[in-house]
Amino acid sequence: MSTYKICVYAISKNEEKFVKRWVESMNEADAIYVLDTGSTDQTVKKLKKYGVHVTKKEIKPWRFDVARNESLKLVPEDYDICVCTDLDEVFKPGWRKKLEELWKEDTTRARYNYNWSLDENDQPIVNFYIEKMHKRKGYQWTHPVHEVLEYSEGAERVITTDEITLNHYPDHSKSRGSYLPLLELSVEESPEDDRNMHYLGREYMYYGRWNECIDTLIRHLNLKTAIWPDERAASMRFIARSYRELKRYEEARMWLDKAMIEAPHLRDPFVERVILEYHLQNYPGVIQYGLQALEIKQHPKTYINEVFSWNNTIYDLLSLAYYYTGNPKEALRYIDFALAMDPDDERLQNNKKLIEKEVS
Repeated sequence: MSTYKICVYAISKNEEKFVKRWVESMNEADAIYVLDTGSTDQTVKKLKKYGVHVTKKEIKPWRFDVARNESLKLVPEDYDICVCTDLDEVFKPGWRKKLEELWKEDTTRARYNYNWSLDENDQPIVNFYIEKMHKRKGYQWTHPVHEVLEYSEGAERVITTDEITLNHYPDHSKSRGSYLPLLELSVEESPEDDRNMHYLGREYMYYGRWNECIDTLIRHLNLKTAIWPDERAASMRFIARSYRELKRYEEARMWLDKAMIEAPHLRDPFVERVILEYHLQNYPGVIQYGLQALEIKQHPKTYINEVFSWNNTIYDLLSLAYYYTGNPKEALRYIDFALAMDPDDERLQNNKKLIEKEVS
């Protein structure tokens, strides 16, 4: 017999290709509620076919927090635990049993494992914790985009587990064009919110608006609440990327130096410096910062991590740097590391053949 009444809730729009897989994953809950915000495909019909409670409502002007709160309102108040997911996400089986084992009477929220990006073998590339399992009462969503849950009934009691995992299989055809104006609105509404400011600066970087990225992220770093070293270092790295695009390379180096000092426990600033030095054909610099990066063994569970810090990028660039500085034996050693992580890469295979000729 179940200890708690558990409900999944979500928002949807034109998600018909994900419906069956999503419902099968979420069906461990007692009920599923979805707010459809304007689908023109078969999303609503398919959800209803699989027994989901669906309500249709357009949100104008569009805000993610308003849509999430409207979907949460659909959940009857006698439920104990609410689980918010998106239709492109899938729980590994057994999540409900583990949640019930861990949840206590005074628990308000659960933090669990999220694989934001996976490779073709379903192995995580980017992995961190999220906290979208919460008690029914006392929570609401805030911020127009990159929305977060806020609790209004005193101190939170959060449990953390690695035994519940949610996988993300995004639809890359969907536009994120609404994010920038929503982030600008978010910063306008909450100018002292460091998280929003960081996201806005990052979004300007994605759009190639380099000077706006730099200005916004410097504002982030100057906020009194911007104290998380990982995020501060990311802002510094994004400033450096923008300066690189502007061909102001010494300023890019300066900001990466700052990032390395800010978060010496993270590989990302060091690998970003490796990439910059390779771009500038400073091969001794590639070797210097590449070897420093490899000394960092721990891969923290944070959304800040870059894929290039933990794939074969560093070994590939070290191999090239050793080759160009006349050390083919070390070049061969590092190309082997790179190939071990991606044995089908033809460029790496061809590089190895050239290096082997030099060695022999």
